[in-house]
Formats: sequence, C-alpha cells, structure tokens
Amino acid sequence: MNLKCDVQYRRGDIGFKLTRVGVTGVRKPVLVRREGKNNTLNGALNCSLDIFVDLPAEQKGSHLSRNVEVLKEVVNESISNPVSGLENMASDICKKLLIHHEYAQTAEVNIVAEYFRGSITPFGRETFEIYKLLAKGKIIRGETVRKSIGVEVIGMTACPCAQQTVTEMLECNTDIPIMSHNQRNVCTVMFTLDDDVDIEADEMIDLVQTAFSSPTYELLKRDDEGKVVINAHTNPKFVEDVVRSALKSIVEKYEHLPDNVEVLVKSESEESIHKHNAFAERTATLEELRKEYGKITQ
Repeated sequence: MNLKCDVQYRRGDIGFKLTRVGVTGVRKPVLVRREGKNNTLNGALNCSLDIFVDLPAEQKGSHLSRNVEVLKEVVNESISNPVSGLENMASDICKKLLIHHEYAQTAEVNIVAEYFRGSITPFGRETFEIYKLLAKGKIIRGETVRKSIGVEVIGMTACPCAQQTVTEMLECNTDIPIMSHNQRNVCTVMFTLDDDVDIEADEMIDLVQTAFSSPTYELLKRDDEGKVVINAHTNPKFVEDVVRSALKSIVEKYEHLPDNVEVLVKSESEESIHKHNAFAERTATLEELRKEYGKITQ
C-alpha cells in the first residue's frame, strides 16, 4: 500500500523548536560480549531504552517509528554480532538516528539494564547480586558522539555521628565497634567519554563496593549477617564519605584515562531514624579531580 499522507512533515500550528521528541521505556533484550575481557558482562541484558531527536520549529511532528526501527536494527544485529557494551550501542544508535531523521540536529539515547553477577559473602558463600547498568549517548550533527557508562550499586553505611554520640553516652572505652543507626545507600558512578574510550562496568561495581561501610548481599546466613554488621560499624561513613571514597578510587585507578572524561558520583542514604534521606553528589572532569587529589596528597 502506497500512502502519500505524511502529517509529520506538515508545518506546526505553533512554531516552537522542541529539544527532545521520541519514545521512552522501550524494552529489548541485548546481547553483549566483551572480547578478551576478564569480566562477567557477557550474555543477554534486559534493557529499557529512551530514544530522542530534536524537532525544528517548522515541522509538526517527529517520525517516532524511525526510532523503533533503528533500535530493532541494532538489537537484531546483536544476535549475530553481540555489542561490545551498552554505551557503544547507545553511540551507534545516535549516529543512525541522525541518518534516519534528516531534519534533526541532535540525537540522544538513554539505556538502563538489569545486570546480575556472582558474589561471595564474608564467610565464602556464593550469592547472585543485582545491579543496574546505565548507558547514554548524545550527538550533535557535524560533531563526534559522546557516550556515558555507569553503574548503580546498593550498599550499607553506618552513621559516624550517632556512633560517637552513643560511645560518649555509654562512656565506652573499647576497640569493639559501638552501635549506630544504619542506612541503605544507593551509589551511582557514571563516566562520559569520547567514542574511542572504554571502561569495564565490573570494575566500576567493584570500586563502588569499597566506598560503602559494607557491601550488602541477597543471601546472608547468621554468621555472614553478623560479619556484615560488624564490618559496617568498624567502618562508619557519612553519605559524603561514600562520594569522596569513590572519587579517590577513581583518580587512583583510572590514571590512563584522558583528562576530558567527565565523572558523576552521587550517593543517597535511605535513613533509618529520619523520615528524609541524605544525599551527596559531585560532577567534574578527571582533570579537575586529579588537581584536587594532588593538593590532598601533597
């Protein structure tokens, strides 16, 4: 059937440019394989994708089906040729969007995926933990694409302030960690990179785990549970400490990355004795962080 009516190309009634028009929450399985990498990020990931382009003022609508067609093309290709990373897939989709949307000047893709990998409890029991992988791509016509890769990790913090207060109130003089109130902490780390730079998601997860008072686990028997509590109260941290610990590890670990890499670290503690949450965040380039770290270590 040859349909000639294309309402999207008509002139809009009200001539404002729109920054982002697209589809959100498209769910697709994506096959990922990191060739030659020592990690567990291989196999199918359950992904939710948001796909956008801008829309000029003189055009009534965007061709939303083209977004889904591009995604279908990339996902189908991943079956025979798995993608090397979600951030690289986001970059690829951005480039294809500008081809399919000849009127667009920008394209943007956001991806969230559920990611499971094995872990070991303090007493050596195997468990399977869930994390979130975050990936983005953004391109301006005529320029190179910038991609982002990140992780969201759940851990535990113990409050240093409450611990010190309880210590003083009970007049304790011991090396045994004293009680405090705890928080479930959600920490997100994201890197924005040039298209030819890559970072391993598993390494990012490991880095975040060390920033908490203690990692948490899906399966805990009694001895593991006790050890997690002891570990956390031996290593109390504010929400600010989690962000700063992650930043320190990033500067130390990623010496090989270029200065123009942008870093986001944010941490939110779900409080147990308050009805509000505690939050901290830092965004900076690696160049900025390296200069600050140099002053700290002098």
